[in-house]
Amino acid sequence: MADLSHYRNIGIFAHVDAGKTTTTERILKLTGKIHKTGEVHDGESTTDFMEQEAERGITIQSAAITTFWKDHRMNIIDTPGHVDFTVEVYRSLKVLDGGVGVFCGSGGVEPQSETNWRYADESGVSRIIFVNKLDRMGADFLKVVDQVENVLAAKPLIMVLPIGREEDFVGVVDLLSRQAFVWDDTGLPENFEIKDIPADMVEDVEMYREQLIETAVELDDDLMMAYMEGEEPAMEDIKRCIREGTRDLTFFPTYCGSAFKNKGIQLILDAVVDYLPSPTDVIPQDLTDEFGEPTGKVATVSTDEPFRALAFKIMEDRFGALTFIRVYSGTLKKGDTILNSFTGKTERVGRMCEMEADERKELDSAQAGDIFAIVGMKNVQTGHTLCDPKHECTLEAMVFPEPVISIAVTPKDKGGAEKMGIAIGKMVAEDPTFIVETDEDSGETILKGMGELHLDIKVDILKRTYGVELIVGQPQVAYRETITQPLEDSYTHKKQSGGSGQFGKIDYRIKPGEQNTGFTFVSSVVGGNVPKEFFPAIEKGFKSMMGTGPLAGFPVLDVEIELYDGGYHAVDSSAVAFEIAAKGAFRQSMPKAGPQLLEPVMKVDVFTPEDHVGDVIGDLNRRRGMISGQEAAGSGVRIKADVPLSEMFGYIGSLRTMTSGRGQFSMEFSHYAACPNSVAEKVIAEEIERKANK
Repeated sequence: MADLSHYRNIGIFAHVDAGKTTTTERILKLTGKIHKTGEVHDGESTTDFMEQEAERGITIQSAAITTFWKDHRMNIIDTPGHVDFTVEVYRSLKVLDGGVGVFCGSGGVEPQSETNWRYADESGVSRIIFVNKLDRMGADFLKVVDQVENVLAAKPLIMVLPIGREEDFVGVVDLLSRQAFVWDDTGLPENFEIKDIPADMVEDVEMYREQLIETAVELDDDLMMAYMEGEEPAMEDIKRCIREGTRDLTFFPTYCGSAFKNKGIQLILDAVVDYLPSPTDVIPQDLTDEFGEPTGKVATVSTDEPFRALAFKIMEDRFGALTFIRVYSGTLKKGDTILNSFTGKTERVGRMCEMEADERKELDSAQAGDIFAIVGMKNVQTGHTLCDPKHECTLEAMVFPEPVISIAVTPKDKGGAEKMGIAIGKMVAEDPTFIVETDEDSGETILKGMGELHLDIKVDILKRTYGVELIVGQPQVAYRETITQPLEDSYTHKKQSGGSGQFGKIDYRIKPGEQNTGFTFVSSVVGGNVPKEFFPAIEKGFKSMMGTGPLAGFPVLDVEIELYDGGYHAVDSSAVAFEIAAKGAFRQSMPKAGPQLLEPVMKVDVFTPEDHVGDVIGDLNRRRGMISGQEAAGSGVRIKADVPLSEMFGYIGSLRTMTSGRGQFSMEFSHYAACPNSVAEKVIAEEIERKANK
């Protein structure tokens, strides 16, 4: 089996357009994985292989690829930067041991890099920092280093200094070795010379080198004492301390260069090998019980332990369904039987393959530390644990953000309905933040996602990949109705039309019920005025009417009905007669009991930089929001509020505008609350018109 200390599972993450995919492309060229680099702006990069990615020049789904550098195996995942696809970053970070955070030399620390950094902190992933695009106008390495410190509250450890600025950027000085790496203008990564440090940089290099060594030796008391007495530690001791500090997230080794111009990538690869942890260096994953509670045991990364793996991504490609898994312990061979601890079902492993973006290489076996894909697994979803059937266990599950936006869609033609059902089933399995529901009232299919771009891409995939043309409509808010006043009333149903007639008389009280109780029916009839055998029919009659309220026909919530008296006829009374009486009673009394429109209220959690808090709160108030609290959160403020759903459409656009793209929010259903009269009148008028047009 392979030596796990020579494994590096790393992800490359950053804000949109900081150069992640270009950096990945250069790493693949430098390590000999590809012979010709493809540019993102030409739609030819290796890891952006979806049509939609090539067209838009953005990464939509994370792509895995394996390469080698200095006898070390690297499993690299290139992740998206756009906020709508953060789930791809989140689930990739969950299974990685280390990462490279890429920042734009002129843009600095941008909103999505803050989010991704937060995810990496939560997942405890060690990182090195690469400040890219130093050949750009306005690029400033030290300014970005300051932002990392102030905005992300992280400690960058400067490992190199740039030689030249903007268009004069030619290379970097490695502080530890005191060597200058200078590239020529051919753009080839191997065309560099190692020179002496430029004379005007010697002082700076010595100053930053001293800071670097001081920070590193703080992790070893003996080295610290020797250093303070004027003895410089050996190079391997310094590197050991940097590796330790990187693993424990004490600091983050920081490099710079220009991926597009092929300058500085070798040093990044060396840093991945020297400082990022192997699978055995990181804190092992917790094992949990079926309720998600920790059991106190961990999945030790070792080939001697039972097989344990986490399915972190499902993907449909031209060969079928692929389940990407990260193996935490044990080994797996083709033909083995494994248990899905979530479903309790076993499956036989058919084909296993190592992914090269959208190409694949067949495997016969895999071991702890590997990231690969299994072809054709059934009933496996993102976050499921796969394990040895004799040693059942559950790895810590993934928690995904709730979708924040929804649209209603219908296929353009009848033949599209079946195709849409099959396609959507596959897409939901691939993406846990893409949720599909059917609106019971309108029968429309509702697609829910993380943002407008997210849903736009999904509709595009349905059209191009699956050939389903959709009519995309506006989403409908699910309003409800209730009553506000108690009422005592009586209703008699009487019908004579030859033969046996129908008779049922009920005396009843209607009153508002407790919140979230739905419908309650009680009987307090004393004596035999209404025989007991008719009570179920009366209850059924009232209950069947709860689906259509008196105001605009929305379903009714929280009503309590008490039957206290009535009358019956020995011959003409029947269950049907009393059921009809109850329906008539509902129609007669509900309009008199102070009916009221209810609207869904969402629990909204907004993350905003501190300097935009006032704007965000003011905007939430304008949307009829009630602020319930705010708290400092790392690089900004979290504002919690309750806001009506109808006011939240298009919110993501407004929030990004208000916060220069740095704000983010999530929301989930909280409760139903009374609609203000002005809003209610408008909604009722629109609903009555909509039904009339149907």
